[in-house]
Amino acid sequence: MKSWISRPVPELPGKMPALRLFDTAAGEVVSLQANGEQSMYVCGITPYDATHMGHAASYVAFDLLNRAWRDGGQAVSYVQNVTDVDDPLLERATATGVDWRELAASQIELFRTDMEALNVLAPDHYVGAVESMPLIVPAIERLLHQGLAYRVTGTPGEPDGDIYYDVEAAGKHAVDVDAWTLGAVSGLPEPEMLELFAERGGDPGRAGKRQALDPLLWRVARDGEPSWAGGELGEGRPGWHIECTVIAQEYLPMPFTVQGGGSDLVFPHHEMGAGHAYSLSGLPLARHFAHAGMVGLDGEKMSKSKGNLVLVSKLRAQGEEPAAIRLAILAHHYRSDWSWTAEGFSYAKNRLGRWRSALATAPANSAAPLVEDMRAAMANDLDAPAALAAVDRWAGIALAGDGEACAPDQALVSDAVDALLGIEL
Repeated sequence: MKSWISRPVPELPGKMPALRLFDTAAGEVVSLQANGEQSMYVCGITPYDATHMGHAASYVAFDLLNRAWRDGGQAVSYVQNVTDVDDPLLERATATGVDWRELAASQIELFRTDMEALNVLAPDHYVGAVESMPLIVPAIERLLHQGLAYRVTGTPGEPDGDIYYDVEAAGKHAVDVDAWTLGAVSGLPEPEMLELFAERGGDPGRAGKRQALDPLLWRVARDGEPSWAGGELGEGRPGWHIECTVIAQEYLPMPFTVQGGGSDLVFPHHEMGAGHAYSLSGLPLARHFAHAGMVGLDGEKMSKSKGNLVLVSKLRAQGEEPAAIRLAILAHHYRSDWSWTAEGFSYAKNRLGRWRSALATAPANSAAPLVEDMRAAMANDLDAPAALAAVDRWAGIALAGDGEACAPDQALVSDAVDALLGIEL
């Protein structure tokens, strides 16, 4: 699947210090090893609706990590998936009378356009679930052969043969000190796991399962649903978690550096994906797990069911500048939950205008200290609000000066704000 086109990233003198990042599994900020090569997998969209601000904030968050690594002289391998067949997509296609493949293609293209507009660096591999079937099927067959997956039969109203991952058996099978056991990523108690599992695509009440938290690996074919040849699995389509695990294992080293996504993916998605990875390879999925906060609207949860989504494409169609949208996102720390407001967006637009005015009067010898301050902020758990505050202070000094601009400082400030924050002045 084709990705989008990244804009060139300016190269700055000096380099980013070693990064510290909050690791969800560790429950604390940790230092990331700077060994010259980094790798990252960020879970992509299920393409049944346009890119909303929650999506945008998550991908901008991990774009900051990508940029910080690169500024530190690290080579970055970045993979993102597209869940281009799943229940929400099929349900939306049925409800709207559109072929599911056409719906997916249109929303994937819209997402690419939004990401390019927001100056998010493209992944090296942008991979769909459908194109990954030849990788997914053998992986599930291997789990079956290991005794870590099983078929469910005899469920009223359902065909026989759905295949589930046995979380208890997998935990017992993982004997290494770095092995996965249920809760290794999320650290959640079982009652909370059960609640989230039901809310986020799981089926804890499915008859015939060995444990309520066992996730689906392969859904055998149903009438009216798309399906693929599954070898000994039978015709069907994959569960959500195994898709990401297999794609990550195909395109990244194991373990890769950072598994990223929104905080709503911690459980069950990243928890189960980590289990699948260890069962398949005997290695952890990722060294670190990082998660972006949730975005609401005017203090309320943003959701499709409420109809209160703020869409990037809609703002762009209204003539809003993508750089201002990105700046409004960066005003909030990536791990925080926050709300999109008209006031916040207005502030971002005014802030962008002030920075541009200040650039016209950039004083001599002002750029290098600013770059140092921005790097210190970004190295400290991607603290974009602190980096923005550093630019604000610089802008105040520039606007209060004599108006004589220094061309080298103008260029360095512009390059730094672009390279580290993805904002073009």
